[in-house]
Amino acid sequence: MQKSTIPFLLTSCLALVLVSCSPVNLVQDYKTAPVEKPVFQNTYFANPEIDYVYKANISVYGNELTGIFVAKKINETTHRVVFTTEFGNKLLDFEISDTEFKINSIVDELNRKILINTLKDDFRLLLKKDFMVTEKYSKGTDEVVKSKDGKYFDYLFVSTTDHKLYKIAQVTKTKEKLSMSFTSENNIFADKIVIQHYNLKLRIEFNYFKQN
Repeated sequence: MQKSTIPFLLTSCLALVLVSCSPVNLVQDYKTAPVEKPVFQNTYFANPEIDYVYKANISVYGNELTGIFVAKKINETTHRVVFTTEFGNKLLDFEISDTEFKINSIVDELNRKILINTLKDDFRLLLKKDFMVTEKYSKGTDEVVKSKDGKYFDYLFVSTTDHKLYKIAQVTKTKEKLSMSFTSENNIFADKIVIQHYNLKLRIEFNYFKQN
């Protein structure tokens, strides 16, 4: 990716406009199930021994930014996130936990509040390990765990056949804000992740970077 693409993406980010959403009920076809465990754990980014490296593509209103995304758990509560160009130039470096957020570095072209806040919220949800369970639902081989997340609610969709988390949907009381879909061969590492916003024309895709 040429560096000149960054201001082009930034211009689009600053011009993001809310679009209308219809009220949703993500579990209308599910049955209420007993809550057996008070906490659901997302294990995809939980191992501090692993550097989670992905090829990343961010699409905003038809404009694209590509690069390399690296997430590393640096202590019990915090992940470090680094995003670089494909040529190794660092674009941003964040430290994120459920309650703390630190910017280690960011290029001037991306140092805008609307973009930083969006990425912060997305990465925080992506890397979150513990979800406090308020309700649980089931249908066939699927289970859905509901968790309160500030002003939002998180719905975590899990396959009971292999115990893999395959989707997180974040909603308000009436509207779906975003979804994160996971494709994985096991329940400890996601090979592909797609973050799709519904109130913004923003899509982020991560594909596991297989190093030779």
